Amino acid sequence: RGFLGLCASALRAADAPKPNIVLIYADDIGYGDLSCYGATKVKTPNLDKLAAKGLRFTDAHSSSATCTPSRYSMMTGEYAWRRKGTGVLPGDARLIIEPGRFTLPAMLQKAGYKTGVVGKWHLGLGDGDIDWNGEIKPGPLEVGFDYAFLLPATGDRVPCVYVENHQVVGLDRADPIRVQYGKPIGDEPTGKKNPEKLKMQPSHGHDMAIVNGVSRIGYMTGGTKALWVDEDMADVFTRKAVTFIDQHKREPFFLFFATHDIHVPRLPHKRFAGKTTMGPRGDAIVELDWCVGEVMKALERNGIVQNTLIMFSSDNGPVVDDGYVDGAVEKLGGHKPAGGLRGGKYSNFEGGTRVPLIARWPARIKPGVSGALIGQQDFLATFAKLTGVAMPDDAGPDSFDLSDALVGVSSKGRTHIVEHARALSYREGNWKMIEANAGPAVNPNTNTEMGTGAAAQLYDVAADPGETRDLAASQPARVAAMQGALNRVRENGWSR
Repeated sequence: RGFLGLCASALRAADAPKPNIVLIYADDIGYGDLSCYGATKVKTPNLDKLAAKGLRFTDAHSSSATCTPSRYSMMTGEYAWRRKGTGVLPGDARLIIEPGRFTLPAMLQKAGYKTGVVGKWHLGLGDGDIDWNGEIKPGPLEVGFDYAFLLPATGDRVPCVYVENHQVVGLDRADPIRVQYGKPIGDEPTGKKNPEKLKMQPSHGHDMAIVNGVSRIGYMTGGTKALWVDEDMADVFTRKAVTFIDQHKREPFFLFFATHDIHVPRLPHKRFAGKTTMGPRGDAIVELDWCVGEVMKALERNGIVQNTLIMFSSDNGPVVDDGYVDGAVEKLGGHKPAGGLRGGKYSNFEGGTRVPLIARWPARIKPGVSGALIGQQDFLATFAKLTGVAMPDDAGPDSFDLSDALVGVSSKGRTHIVEHARALSYREGNWKMIEANAGPAVNPNTNTEMGTGAAAQLYDVAADPGETRDLAASQPARVAAMQGALNRVRENGWSR
């Protein structure tokens, strides 16, 4: 009876309809920023509900400690450090994913999904010298998405407009957009020259073009009717995400909902301003949680919760002062954005890449907590397995099928993972080796511990999650073996 039961279960799984997939990707949320991960100074009830009814991972990683490379790796299944030009991009960068490549959305298109991306893109657009007043391509539609509504780069970079599919939203051709990095355009006011025009002052950099009373990185003129209002951004993106769900509720769909929150500039809607004691950074976390709640309501209203895999994660670890004077440092009040981890955004320490990951799929996932080691670059191979798509041999060179870990039938994840920041780190089980790397011990702008060192460092992150005890001197053989393993991953050009 046991064997027949297993066979029947396997047949039911094979015949089951493909799950809808909603991937909510927050910006700069740290391991300790959510109440379901231990935060007490801010409450995230919607994310707590998601975690309580799903699987909460404690050793999940973005592939990089910064935004663009993490997004690149997740879309392609390839470590971004393997490719030149995948660092943090300016707002006018060309598309860094080759059209026609086997990407996460392209794979799901092949599986019969309608695919959409809403929110922050930051993977470049066009093939160089973008004309923001014309057709903007290639972009998401050329790498696997059926629909796109984008923040082209970041909230603190020009151009400060939305792009829907191939066009700037609300463009007035009588007021053409010009975007430039490197030098000002004409005599337009800037944050550096005209601080009196600002409602939020920069703390370092971010003193160029002024849009909505906030100075940005880069210069921009024109497009007055198309300019976004920062305080409305979460509402705009959430409406677009919910509309996509409503439109495709009767067919399998994949929604990549990449929020702007809690990236700088932090200007949450007035509904959320003052909701925490931590200033705009804390209030932006509350706004982010609201966005998650609205997506959950849309799934419930459409009656598709049961067979929807909804996931939440972040592109890198936390940062407090990332360029604007918003009181984030002064108002932390004991809150630990990285939880008990060391470092944060930009750092080689665990706080740089170990991020929240929550997965809920009532049809398959039982609630719980998983310590499986998993990376976002694994979503490609994992979703391919869940949706029945064969991975080409040359696709996703660093993407592993961790579907059993994702749905909670196995506690085993990766045996190893490479973490990327200033240097590369190699995790093997509970052991972590940070390569020797030069540079300041602390980022002078963000006050983040960087994990630099003249020699390699070694930590047991199970016994010492805060990476306070460097064991390299007492275990040189382990360091050498892990360095050798990292060198092989680097030199081979693939790891799966």
